[in-house]
Amino acid sequence: MRKINEIIIHCSATPAGRDVSTRDIRRWHVKGRGWSDIGYHYVIRLDGTVERGRPLERMGAHCVGHNARSIGICYVGGLAADGSPCDTRTAAQRVALRKLVAGLRTAFPGATVHGHNEYAAKACPCFDVRAEFPD
Repeated sequence: MRKINEIIIHCSATPAGRDVSTRDIRRWHVKGRGWSDIGYHYVIRLDGTVERGRPLERMGAHCVGHNARSIGICYVGGLAADGSPCDTRTAAQRVALRKLVAGLRTAFPGATVHGHNEYAAKACPCFDVRAEFPD
């Protein structure tokens, strides 16, 4: 297994209420970007279902410079109806994200939790990850 020291949270940059699946995002990444697989290890759907993406044993493709030792989680949403960045997480997504992060922190002690926006000039994931998941 890879050494993991970061858990990085993303959003799919889709409008609130528009559900997309791991399969959809995999297609965007493989056919649209030419990648070998989906970039994220997990996707959290609107109803809180956690879907597996890229296997944990494989390096992700979600955060330049941090992929080798991180796990990428993407929640579906992140845009308001007008297309502006917005925390659109449903109550079910919030619960699922908390549970997933807690489980990953247990499996990978010492791993810190970050938002994609800490490493890139993006709004993603459209909420303050460090405030929600302090070390």
